[in-house]
Amino acid sequence: MMKNKNKVKISYEPDADILMWEITDEPIDFAKEVGDVVVHFTKNNIPVLIEILEASKFLVKAKNLIKKQDGILIGKSALAVK
Repeated sequence: MMKNKNKVKISYEPDADILMWEITDEPIDFAKEVGDVVVHFTKNNIPVLIEILEASKFLVKAKNLIKKQDGILIGKSALAVK
């Protein structure tokens, strides 16, 4: 699990192939699913958790959208700017 100083958590569940992005630790009231993305919200419609189902397929598609141009290099695990 990766954590930054804003307490955002990103984790991956390999058995389920789900990438999870926890934005806040507020209580979840409901969720909306659009395709392979599920967003969980508080009762005040604030996003709490984003789940990307079939994450490996999503990441391959995302990588194919990013081109080596304008100083952006694709690395093994992250994007780096020249």
